[in-house]
Amino acid sequence: MKLSDRSITATLRRHGYKLTPQRRVVIHTLTSSPDHLTPAEIFEKVSKNHSGIGLVTIYRTLKLLVELGLICELHTGDNCPSYTAGTPRHHHHLICSGCGKVVDFAGANIIENSLSTLEARLSHESGFRIDDHLLEFTGLCQVCQERQSPSG
Repeated sequence: MKLSDRSITATLRRHGYKLTPQRRVVIHTLTSSPDHLTPAEIFEKVSKNHSGIGLVTIYRTLKLLVELGLICELHTGDNCPSYTAGTPRHHHHLICSGCGKVVDFAGANIIENSLSTLEARLSHESGFRIDDHLLEFTGLCQVCQERQSPSG
């Protein structure tokens, strides 16, 4: 379940950030979309009804929301990140290399425990302070697999 407008704005208030109309529109656009959106897609959606919002404002808002852990930033290899409202639980991604479809999944306890153990070991062995991790699997979704199958 994704974070709501209300929970995101409450967190911003708690951290002392202003809730400008522009930030509210970007937040609403992210929370109301079932998909991961690029900054250009967010700009396209918000500029239809709010012509005063520039792309720079969108990038700044996204940066702030990522820093606060309120939205999820996804890098799919095309050098343009996409974003979605965060989830209360840590989650990971399945990414279709054919069509770009992204499926979020929350790690089962065994995965999360294994990743936590790996993080601790890597941190201990390298002296590196690990703040977070990102797990993404790439492959082909079922639709793309069917497209590649020879027709019978």
